[in-house]
Amino acid sequence: YAGKMTAHGFRTTASSLLNESGKFHPDAIERALAHQDSNAVRAAYNRTQYWDERVRMMQWWSDQLDTLRSTVC
Repeated sequence: YAGKMTAHGFRTTASSLLNESGKFHPDAIERALAHQDSNAVRAAYNRTQYWDERVRMMQWWSDQLDTLRSTVC
């Protein structure tokens, strides 16, 4: 994807679509994108990984990509 897309571009797209879907907790989305909580105190005490929600989120994301591919290609 040289010159067309960057890793951060893919992450931005995923973050935007996942957040706009309204289906997932924003903290789960951030954890899936490997972002740390900007609040140091909260980050120190919140060890939740949101695993079950992240699994559902990634299935939803995969389905969305399949849908986009079938409508664009």
